[in-house]
Amino acid sequence: MSTIPKFLLSNGVEIPALGLGTYRIKTRETVELVIKSAITLGYRLIDSAIGYRNEEFIGRTLLKLFEDPSLGLKREDVFITSKLPPRDQGYEACYNAVNASLRRFGIEYIDLFLIHWPGTQGLKLHDPQNAVNRHSSWQALERLYDEKKIRAIGVSNYTHRHLTQLLSTCRIIPAVLQVEFHPLLYQKDIWELCKKHGIRLEAYSSLGEGNLVNGNVEVDGLEQIALKHGVTKAQVLLRWGYQHEVIVIPKSTSPERIKTNAEIFHFELSKEEMELLDSASDDKKRRFCWDPTEVY
Repeated sequence: MSTIPKFLLSNGVEIPALGLGTYRIKTRETVELVIKSAITLGYRLIDSAIGYRNEEFIGRTLLKLFEDPSLGLKREDVFITSKLPPRDQGYEACYNAVNASLRRFGIEYIDLFLIHWPGTQGLKLHDPQNAVNRHSSWQALERLYDEKKIRAIGVSNYTHRHLTQLLSTCRIIPAVLQVEFHPLLYQKDIWELCKKHGIRLEAYSSLGEGNLVNGNVEVDGLEQIALKHGVTKAQVLLRWGYQHEVIVIPKSTSPERIKTNAEIFHFELSKEEMELLDSASDDKKRRFCWDPTEVY
């Protein structure tokens, strides 16, 4: 079983440095398979979202694992993340959505809850109401944090501009910013802003939706670095994120890949290797997921 280190969030809450992403994992059978595999292999961070439509299946699977005496697993051992969908932006909608999320999971608190997207479903990208709605959503999360229904609050897919705007108005500074982050989208400006304000960066799509490891898109030096350390390209990419003190949450439905994704703590990338990967986006900047830059 892999031992996964933890990072400390600004409010004193500990979060595993590596977790399991569950995007597009929707069926009950698949959710049970991947959650059981991950927990058995030492994972303790499960990243979900209301929009993933798997909260109920995750909650039921975890409850079974909590009731298994051979595991000795307790609720406080597992760090559960969920996110607010664009359709539920706004104070009342956000507050109600989080409470509904708690009911689906079947738990009394969520460890981390994020605003999933800076925009609102049904509004145009440049509509100023987007900013008004996400400000109201954040106020609702602050209330839920005060009520101890959420242990830490944060945002996802926020740009430097969105995050700066939030920092100028919030009562509680976000604990986490989750963004697409890999060598071809090394968002150094956001990384530095987060460091300045004590916000922990969390990376999704660390493997570029698989494109950075399956030969579709080449990252200069990646294959050579992997060969030198006797690891996979995926492990190098995840280790690169970890060495930037970024939480990584790779997604997989394969128990074998879930296992190898967690085996990134026995080797270390050199300063030169880190700098080589850091510079990969200089000529090849690439997004594989959503682009939030046009949202007002």
